[in-house]
Amino acid sequence: MVHIIDGKAIAARVASGVAAQVQRLARERGVTPGLAVVLVGEDAASEIYVRRKVAQTTAVGMRSIEHRLPAVTSEAELLALIASLNADDDVHGILVQLPLPPQINAAKVLDAIDPCKDVDGFHPVNVGRLSSGTGGLIPCTPLGCMMLLDTVIDDFRGLKSVVIGKSNIVGKPVALLLLERECTVTVAHILTRNLPDIVRSADIVVVAAGAPGLVRGDWVKPGAVVIDVGINRIIDENGNRRIVGDVAFDEMDHVAGITPVPGGVGPMTIACLLANTVKAATRSSRDGSGCDADKMSE
Repeated sequence: MVHIIDGKAIAARVASGVAAQVQRLARERGVTPGLAVVLVGEDAASEIYVRRKVAQTTAVGMRSIEHRLPAVTSEAELLALIASLNADDDVHGILVQLPLPPQINAAKVLDAIDPCKDVDGFHPVNVGRLSSGTGGLIPCTPLGCMMLLDTVIDDFRGLKSVVIGKSNIVGKPVALLLLERECTVTVAHILTRNLPDIVRSADIVVVAAGAPGLVRGDWVKPGAVVIDVGINRIIDENGNRRIVGDVAFDEMDHVAGITPVPGGVGPMTIACLLANTVKAATRSSRDGSGCDADKMSE
């Protein structure tokens, strides 16, 4: 029988650990981690994500600071807000919810966030730290993927891994994290030639392609572990709206472990956001002088 990797249960354990760290920071240093979430416009999916993030931030005892801006907000106005949050010692993490309206350059905004407060792990400094293995804040979804893999794999050394997806948000960071564990890593995507044959060689398959049911059962060898990052909203043959992953889940009864969609990687993303925020708060409170980007590996 296939082992279902329960992201909800694992995320709950991560959140419990974060809550204990928050209490310890308050008790020992008088610091309460603060997470600022910035939402521009009224994107329905973003509204749902922000509500979940705010609820879970307060649930673990952290301060949640919300900034909801109208869709007509200018890039200059948003950059001014980011600058003020960077300078606020009570804010330890900053998250700008994507997508942003077309008049705002998302890359410019993300680059403006203090790397020490970049709990999404998207700033070039954190990307560079990850690629060089020298610390920094790790993007939440890739970090969650590794935590899920840790529940079923004791030793990654020498394992063959295939990552399907080359995004800066998931595919590339996951590949780098697997390399850090001494896996042999192949990065592929939906246009890769002979993709099924490449996947069949893998002990670990991470799929983040945004293509419903892309990976079929006969693509995956028996005993492999599959992490499905895909979240696709479809209408099935009965006219029902459903959320499905990038993997044909019902065909995976021969694998050693697989994440369901929903309930797999999704809950881990927010849990890792909380973990990154308390990590940033711990670093910034060590000597009372705030975070130093040059010492983020410590």
